Amino acid sequence: MATYVIVGAGLAGAKAAQTLREEGFAGEVVLAGAESERPYERPPLSKEYLRGGGEREKIYVHAPGWYADNDVELRLGLPVTRIEPRNHVVRFANGSRRAYDKLLIATGATPRRLPGPAYYLRTVEDCEALRRRFAEGGSVIVVGASWVGLESAAAARAAGCPVTVVEPEPTALNRALGPELGAVFARLHARNGVDLRFGTAVAEVTGTGVRLSTGERLTADLVVAGIGVAPEVELARDAGLEVRHGIRTDASLRTSHPDVYAAGDAAEPFHPLYGRHVRVEHRSGALKGGPAAARAMLGQDVVHDDIPYLYTDQYDLSMEFTGDTGGHDEIVCRGSLEDLRFVAFWLREGRVVAGMGVNTRDAVPEIQELIRSGAVIDRKELTTGPP
Repeated sequence: MATYVIVGAGLAGAKAAQTLREEGFAGEVVLAGAESERPYERPPLSKEYLRGGGEREKIYVHAPGWYADNDVELRLGLPVTRIEPRNHVVRFANGSRRAYDKLLIATGATPRRLPGPAYYLRTVEDCEALRRRFAEGGSVIVVGASWVGLESAAAARAAGCPVTVVEPEPTALNRALGPELGAVFARLHARNGVDLRFGTAVAEVTGTGVRLSTGERLTADLVVAGIGVAPEVELARDAGLEVRHGIRTDASLRTSHPDVYAAGDAAEPFHPLYGRHVRVEHRSGALKGGPAAARAMLGQDVVHDDIPYLYTDQYDLSMEFTGDTGGHDEIVCRGSLEDLRFVAFWLREGRVVAGMGVNTRDAVPEIQELIRSGAVIDRKELTTGPP
């Protein structure tokens, strides 16, 4: 009987295990994760759950008994320390080993670290620690005007905390959205009382705040880091798999070894629509990538061409984004940036490659249809009409 091992018990890994069983795989399924929690979703940790909404039970991918009921061996709190593709073996931190026929790497990503003591937001324990601190109402410094950084700032302000955001870029989300659209989020936070410090970096986190690259010191009761994540690729690299910005795969999520696959934040699959490898750090990459990898492991003809998607809710702003902005040469908008009701389109040579809807409904299907069409679009079609 065949054994399929999944390294990484997050959303991608859990959905892969579910898909294997739904597709009729009768062999052994081993789902191994370093965390002691059963697989859960991460987006709520920086959104509604961080703001104190929702029950903890709602963040989990499956009910507690699902894994036993579906004969999935769930190995939690036991990191995999080595993958040996030549021998088809994984080794665990306690010295045990497990042979496999096919392997999926879904190890996710880990937060980039600051020099000094800071809070991070990646695990459910991280989230609950921040919830407790925000409830105390103390002052907060958020380092990084990223999605997670801004969502953390919004949650802290909702709890009544004074908040300062420090970001070396000239505005919020500058690398993700560009200066004009990033400034929309900067203005949003400024209107909600956040002290924004752009164009300066944190040189050191102290016990009482931070020291900036300019030498200025800012005091706070706690410091939260939102400076991005790095894909967990060490196991893959040590195993001799091709790794660049992530674990390289083809469009079926197969790595450079024929019996090893990768999905989720750690993977950098070839995307047929964009004609290049694209690493997606958002929920959609795990939600769709895990099942796609599982079907490919079963020998099905799989082309994983899901268009990346993310959303955020901050104060009175609701946003959905889809696509990939890499290589774009133009941005056009429909609606009003000042009134926070608009749709933005990123274009490359006249073709839509990404889009974002702010406080609008049903923008994503339109954007994704335009992306998939690959057609050169008349700007007037994009800029006229209601947002």
